[in-house]
Amino acid sequence: MSRFVQRRRAFLTTVAGIGLGGLTGLDSQAMGQPRSPTRSGNGATPPNIIFILADDLGYADVSCFGTPGFTTPSIDRIAHEGIKLTRAYANSAVCSATRTALITGRYQDRIACGLEEPIASSSGKVGLPPGLPTLPEQLHRAGYKTALVGKWHLGSPPQFGPLKSGYDHFYGISGGAADYFTHQAKPGEDQFYRDDHLIHDHGYLTGLLGDEAVRLVETFAGGTSPFFLSLHFNAPHWPWEGPEDEGESKRLKGRIFDYDGGTQETYGRMVRAMDDQIGRVLAALDSHHLTENTIVVFTSDNGGERFSDIWPFTGMKGELLEGGLRVPAVLRWPARVKPGSESDQTIVTMDWLPSFLAAAGAAPDATFPSDGTSLLPFLLDPSKRQARSLFWRYKIHDQHAHLDGNYKYLKIADNEFLFDVVNDPRERANLKDRKPELFARLKKEWAEWNATMLPFPQGSYSWGADGPHFADHYGVSPAD
Repeated sequence: MSRFVQRRRAFLTTVAGIGLGGLTGLDSQAMGQPRSPTRSGNGATPPNIIFILADDLGYADVSCFGTPGFTTPSIDRIAHEGIKLTRAYANSAVCSATRTALITGRYQDRIACGLEEPIASSSGKVGLPPGLPTLPEQLHRAGYKTALVGKWHLGSPPQFGPLKSGYDHFYGISGGAADYFTHQAKPGEDQFYRDDHLIHDHGYLTGLLGDEAVRLVETFAGGTSPFFLSLHFNAPHWPWEGPEDEGESKRLKGRIFDYDGGTQETYGRMVRAMDDQIGRVLAALDSHHLTENTIVVFTSDNGGERFSDIWPFTGMKGELLEGGLRVPAVLRWPARVKPGSESDQTIVTMDWLPSFLAAAGAAPDATFPSDGTSLLPFLLDPSKRQARSLFWRYKIHDQHAHLDGNYKYLKIADNEFLFDVVNDPRERANLKDRKPELFARLKKEWAEWNATMLPFPQGSYSWGADGPHFADHYGVSPAD
């Protein structure tokens, strides 16, 4: 029985129970061989794809988006040799919800694991249902080798995991955070995997992930199949530990929320360490003559946290203000994308699935349609624009958001707003009384969209900044 048939059977048995967390499993060893590569949309050889995801990186935390405190030459290189996407949104203001949208190409609110903000338990009861036609699974059907290096955070093995959701290979952490030196989220609880086996590699986690990514590029270079490499760094997520900060790891003793640690300088060293590893991956592509037909994307899973630079926005991770949703995004594809390009086309995380499938010349799975749109027309011609209508919700503080063109309906607790986020990116001028018809329409459209999504379950987790830990959130209690 082929790998796809096995996965498809599992998908068909779980799709009706997606709202229950999808506990039906698959044999993770039934990996099979990918088909011969298809031709991409323009008849050329399908491109390799490297998707690099940072964790809790603010919009201006890379120098090509304006950070004054340090430089990120490798990320800047991707922008200078490709296209800078200045109006990119995350699907959620928190990590595992966005990752659900990324891998499925759909609003995370359609799947139970996407309702956790984020998945906070390693119990194995909540995760991405095995067998879904995910991005890596669909690319595998098109002839791609697939690998995830870094953070998974979509359910703990053995019930869930990358090998059950389309990846041939996994090297990284299964949970949402890790000490950079022990690689554990809690003392004594291992979560570092090579495929489906726990391992104990030693070293700074960002560097280990870079080592594995370079090794895979070198291995793929010796083959004939195109490859899809997801390189999902946990940097610069807390704890606040740079490459030379093992002493800080020992001080914390597993208290990785690290509310009494960190500085701007430490944060910069964490981002620069990630940039260094990205530079090594780009160099590996160069040395194996793979640069020309490899798509390289760099972006973040949500807006920034404690030490992030989110200028010119307000808000942060866990909030539907622009600072919690706007992310840096750059893409390079020398064979097709003009270097030095820039686009302010509105894009969102779930757009990457249809975009990569289109680039690969692969037909999307008709039984599991994406809510996103292919970005290829805007990447190949940055002057093109398409109006977008996007929706968000976030459980804590009962947050709602609906973006339609320049205008955004926003609700936080009992307060409602209408902002022109292009001309007022800091969301200061509330236009709801000046434009009452527009306000009413956007609010109504959000309610109509929300009615098509799964309801938040009683007791689901939702993270948000609070007064005891964040001085600029005074008056917000942990229970709010």
